[in-house]
Amino acid sequence: MGWSRPGVAGIRLETPRSRDRTERPVKDTGAAQDAGGGAARKPGTGAVPEPGTEARERAARRDRAVRAAVEQGLLGPDAAVAGLLDVTGIRESAAALRAAFGAVVAPGTPVLHAFAVKACPLVPVVRLLHTAGLGAEAASPGELALARAAGVPAARTVLDSPAKTPAELREALALGVAVNADGPQELHRLDALVRAAPTRSPLGLRVNPQIGAGTIGATSTATRTSKFGVALRDAGARAWVVEAYARRPWLTRLHTHTGSQGVPLPLLAQGVAEVYALAEEINAAVGRRQVDTIDIGGGLPVNLASEETAPTFAQYARLLAARVPGLFDGRYGLVTEFGRSLLARHGAVVARVEYTKTAGGRRIAVTHAGVQVAVRTVYAPGVWPLRIAAYDAGGRPKAGPEAVQDIAGPACFSGDLLAEGRALPRLEQGDYAVALDTGAYGFAHHYAYNSLLRPGIYGYAPDGYGGMAFATVRRAQTVAEVVADSGGAHATALTTLQAP
Repeated sequence: MGWSRPGVAGIRLETPRSRDRTERPVKDTGAAQDAGGGAARKPGTGAVPEPGTEARERAARRDRAVRAAVEQGLLGPDAAVAGLLDVTGIRESAAALRAAFGAVVAPGTPVLHAFAVKACPLVPVVRLLHTAGLGAEAASPGELALARAAGVPAARTVLDSPAKTPAELREALALGVAVNADGPQELHRLDALVRAAPTRSPLGLRVNPQIGAGTIGATSTATRTSKFGVALRDAGARAWVVEAYARRPWLTRLHTHTGSQGVPLPLLAQGVAEVYALAEEINAAVGRRQVDTIDIGGGLPVNLASEETAPTFAQYARLLAARVPGLFDGRYGLVTEFGRSLLARHGAVVARVEYTKTAGGRRIAVTHAGVQVAVRTVYAPGVWPLRIAAYDAGGRPKAGPEAVQDIAGPACFSGDLLAEGRALPRLEQGDYAVALDTGAYGFAHHYAYNSLLRPGIYGYAPDGYGGMAFATVRRAQTVAEVVADSGGAHATALTTLQAP
């Protein structure tokens, strides 16, 4: 990752201390560690941070980054919206995940934390997490290609999806990527592929324990009628699964995923307990330890109401160890597939206020961030609320009296709002509204309504001299690229068709 952007070398917030110094590159301190790990510690201190310290430091880094981005021209009249990613925070999340499970698994237990690429499908992000000791979980050919481009080895990659084609499966088996079949028909397809060519891919089956939903139906995947996996409580399904393993010695993994945002920890733990019990049943039935690895998915929800991280990876790992102790006694390898909980906190969408107005007595700040960067929030604001922070035209946090106002986006429909009726310091033309907790399923998932441009995305980290260094993660899209993506090269294709 080069800590610069085209045309600007050594981007950082200037301070009296840094003006006369030669800039040095930001060092990669996220080197992989053993899966067992240890307690997460603050670099250089040897002490575990006090409660609240992480949140305060993260907010302080973000404030410095917004100001630096404005001062260095990443944001301004001609760059009215951008995504910012906190590299330090991402590394800390990866370390916290590995330490949390390292504290509960038996020594020597194989553990793969496979980042769910869908949460932030950006090659530099996947690469950063790879250097921090994580693998990758892909759910499409595109995500698999992103993981490979990021340098994630096949042996640390998992392919999940309810609709894998024969070509996708052949590629995964040829590479040695782990595959979780989603149902009987896919398992039969694997039968033929495994017979046709040997593979080193670990192979498993996804099961749905059918234990119910959390508060968000769309992100609950263990419901009675979920499209994912084999529905274990359907008539005959459990016996079919046991027999499927007995007939296939190469089937060595079990996978489940109960859901994500809105799913409480006890329900997540129940899903893991169900799949562990099934693994024990299969191994007893076949008379040997055929199932040697359990993939528990991800799903840790994110607190969207404040800066504090709750629940934590450590809390979840301790709950699992208490609820399913046999999973951690060394007999089973472990795979996790966390996404949102690793990235959400560490991303922000910064949008310039283009205009302000009033309507019906309500103040409205019209910005350049809306449905194209926060589609879930715009279409389901009650389920996916965003915290909004106000910054002045120089990129400094705004203070002063609060005013109830709407934070509106640029798209041409009334519901394009990042926040409605929100009490914030009074935003003025040229100020910035910052949507927080958008590092996962946020600005990396562009929605091309109104042919709005994809924003540039930049990672940031302290430069060692009191300032901030930036790296381009994805450059901003151009109007010419929008035309090209919209069939510009085929402008006459339809007019030249002739009726017979």
